Amino acid sequence: MSTHAHETDENAQWLTQEAYDRLKAELEHLSGPGRQEIVDRIESAREEGDLKENGGYHAAKEEQGKAEARIRYLTDLLENAYVGDAPASDGTVVPGMVVTAKIAGNEMRFLFGNREIAGDSDLDVYSASSPIGAAINGAKAGDSLSYAAPNGKEIPVEIVSAEPFTG
Repeated sequence: MSTHAHETDENAQWLTQEAYDRLKAELEHLSGPGRQEIVDRIESAREEGDLKENGGYHAAKEEQGKAEARIRYLTDLLENAYVGDAPASDGTVVPGMVVTAKIAGNEMRFLFGNREIAGDSDLDVYSASSPIGAAINGAKAGDSLSYAAPNGKEIPVEIVSAEPFTG
């Protein structure tokens, strides 16, 4: 697989092997035993009688909707994911890098890429499809640029550093 697969297909998301394995395990649980647990809860709540006033039934149905949406999201993400080593440590902003940047004069540190890579870390995440993400993708440490905020204002950005995310 090409190391630049994530640059050619904009639906492809770069994931660490750890993130891929964690998400695959979550998907297997949700679409197997997790799905059955929810179906069982819906069935037992349905047996309690009047569905209009049955909070357990409605909560289980809502949980089922959320679980099915998560299953669809994870299936799509994992099918289109580029899994592999972190990008090269050459100071270029590409998905999978932890970026330190001065944004409108405030220094921020965040993960550039998919939120799922961050796992339990408390890093903020900006995707490549966000306004700031689209502006900084491919920039290098030391670059100064700007992006248009949703309100139309140009926000100055200075890339201080970009290092591979290590988890």
